[in-house]
Amino acid sequence: MELLLIRHAKAANIAASDAQRALTNAGQMQAAKVGQFLQRNELVPDVILASPLVRAKQTAEIVSDNAVAPSPIIESWLACGMSPAVALKELCAYEQFERVALVGHNPDFEYLAAWLLGSQCGSVHVRKASVLHFSHFSPPSQGAHLELMLPVNVE
Repeated sequence: MELLLIRHAKAANIAASDAQRALTNAGQMQAAKVGQFLQRNELVPDVILASPLVRAKQTAEIVSDNAVAPSPIIESWLACGMSPAVALKELCAYEQFERVALVGHNPDFEYLAAWLLGSQCGSVHVRKASVLHFSHFSPPSQGAHLELMLPVNVE
């Protein structure tokens, strides 16, 4: 399986709650660029799984539209606080897909990326609207190969 980690794009700082923070205009542009990049580089996922938080759902929807990918599936386990062990366990349900994209949050993705690369004490810096592409991933096993790490810069 190939795994794409896509951190949500830039979100507003103020909302009724953290879960309600929506993407800014710059964040919407970032998410569109991520989707366009995936389409252009033949990295369109077979399935997109997204955190239930507004900023992640919006990022996933915009990425999906711009990559011409299937509509996102909302997964509660991708909400803030996901551990690498939970992600690996839950991804077993998607092993029939060749390429799976996760849209979520830090520090969860930083820890998951480090875990996939074999580090159990460090993290990998994952900027907003970044794409990390892993190959040779076989959940629930730990290892994977990092093929690409690309931050999108739109302010």
